[in-house]
Amino acid sequence: MIYAIGDIHGESEKLRELLDELPLREGDELVFLGDYVDRGPNSRAVIEILMELGGQYACTFLLGNHESMLLDFLGWTDIRYMGGDAFLSNGGSETLASYGYTESLRHLGRKVRLPKAHEEFLLRLRLHHCVGDYLFVHAGVGSRERCGSDAHAALHESPPEDLLWNRAAGDFEHGLGVTVVYGHTSQEDFQVRWNLPYSIGIDTGAVYGGPLTAIRLPDEVVFQV
Repeated sequence: MIYAIGDIHGESEKLRELLDELPLREGDELVFLGDYVDRGPNSRAVIEILMELGGQYACTFLLGNHESMLLDFLGWTDIRYMGGDAFLSNGGSETLASYGYTESLRHLGRKVRLPKAHEEFLLRLRLHHCVGDYLFVHAGVGSRERCGSDAHAALHESPPEDLLWNRAAGDFEHGLGVTVVYGHTSQEDFQVRWNLPYSIGIDTGAVYGGPLTAIRLPDEVVFQV
């Protein structure tokens, strides 16, 4: 079975509770859709939990737009990393506070340093993952690429901006032959965003008072705390 987990945003206690609820078995795979940091109370603890989990299960960790902003803010250069100038105003201050940086030091950008293991974890995050009948991405696939019929080609041709930031992709039909499972965009009622067979959105606003959500595939059973 595959378990996909939506946007966590520093909600370490919800993450612990959700993991306790999942009936994980040997051979199961966990796919995390990004946005582990920012806004919530303990981004550092979230990263620590995920690193530990990666040593116990087969895990795929995707890059979210918030990790992209953080890495850009820290001075890393890559086409995947962008928006660092907006990091602090989009919950980044809470992330740096969880690492012990006082408000007077948070403007230092690349002089801020995370623990080496945490930074290495962030730098290994992937833009997308495709397995079986499912395509996993943080935000969505580009509009032009959705018109094709090859999911792998669509992923590699989509610009990082779409994979990390596109809020419209989940509402459209496509011919890619897979179900896109994504996070990034929550609904006002904090419910799972069903658009079968084309997509499933599982950002349910955990940091805004909604639940943290996981979906088991292929039976599409939802787990929430």
